[in-house]
Amino acid sequence: MNFLKKYFKGDPSIWAIIVGLSVFSLLAVYSATGTLAYRYTGGNTAFYILRHSGFLVVGLTLAFFLHMFPYRYYARMSQWLLVVIIPLLVFTLLYGVVENDAARRISIFGFTFQTSDLAKMALIMYLAQRLAARQGEILDFRKTLLPMFIVIGIVCVLILPANFSTAGMLFMVCVMLLFVGRVSFRQLSGLCAVTIVAGVVLVGSLYGLQKAGVNNVVTQRSETWINRVDRFFGESAEGENPDENFQPMQAKIAVGTGGFFGKGPGNSVQRNFLPHPYSDFIFAIIIEEWGVLGGMIVLFLYLNLLYRAILIVRKCDKTFPAFLVTGLSLSVVFQALVNMVVAVGLTPVTGQPLPLISMGGTSILFTGAAFGIILSVSRELRRQEELQACKTAGKTVKTEEEQEPAPAEEPVPQPA
Repeated sequence: MNFLKKYFKGDPSIWAIIVGLSVFSLLAVYSATGTLAYRYTGGNTAFYILRHSGFLVVGLTLAFFLHMFPYRYYARMSQWLLVVIIPLLVFTLLYGVVENDAARRISIFGFTFQTSDLAKMALIMYLAQRLAARQGEILDFRKTLLPMFIVIGIVCVLILPANFSTAGMLFMVCVMLLFVGRVSFRQLSGLCAVTIVAGVVLVGSLYGLQKAGVNNVVTQRSETWINRVDRFFGESAEGENPDENFQPMQAKIAVGTGGFFGKGPGNSVQRNFLPHPYSDFIFAIIIEEWGVLGGMIVLFLYLNLLYRAILIVRKCDKTFPAFLVTGLSLSVVFQALVNMVVAVGLTPVTGQPLPLISMGGTSILFTGAAFGIILSVSRELRRQEELQACKTAGKTVKTEEEQEPAPAEEPVPQPA
């Protein structure tokens, strides 16, 4: 216990959430990759779980490593990280590895890397830093809001052709973060209205070009988006294969047959029919094997993360860490909720993984990084509480902030 207290700083409840999600991840992925193993590795069921375990270890190591750094370093990192990610997204769009008619990844020394995951973190860190630095001029549209709106638009537009759901989800997280950052509701409403109109025009234009014979990766994606919405509402496009709705139907069967306590670990039947039971629809496999009870536990872990993040934000006396924790926690929880509602058939298929549970290296690494940064803020707050207790007892202790000046930022605005 002393070892854990010495090296694992920050909110212990968040560490417990990480452990809980990791356990569910190992159990669910091992069960869901059985068919995949027999198809591609000659029945070696250990191959995928060992690889997945390796990514989990790296992701948790990254969380541990990042939580040891004071949060002020992330304010400095946000500037150059955004400069790196925009050219990287352009490169991915033009020269990325094409999978399912979408260029979402780039290949580096044989390893594929999904750049949108890095873009999400970079944009959230940038907005947190800019909102903190410009609190005194937060209502100035030209100097404060317009530059942030432009950056949000550029990043989301570059992600949108390959991953519409990620772009939309990131945009919603940014809007919520701007709202928390005291941007006026009128200005946010205008931003949302302009974005919706632009999105409809863009999708319609791409779909029109595709129908006119302009076939490329970008135009083909527009047809995919429209067909997914049509299938969700029970309509099929002309000439479309009826089996295109196969995956969500199998997910509904998995959810419906799981009952309250489930069929038991490793006893899933629908894993043999779902094309991606280890990633996009892993929550359906969890409910089938662990029942509604298991699904509720997983949901509770993500909602508890949001609750613990709110507690951290309330303790912050500076704006940057408060906005940083808000943005990162909303991103993780929002993505988890999107995955869950897709698995139970409440929304069209989106292809969003379940954070820290679904198999997928890039998603695990950046989810671990998000947890690490949140824990970094929590660690600093707990350190401040301990130092304050020492000062109250008459001891003089020099804080890390006194050893090195922190970047300028406004205090957290208090409600009237």
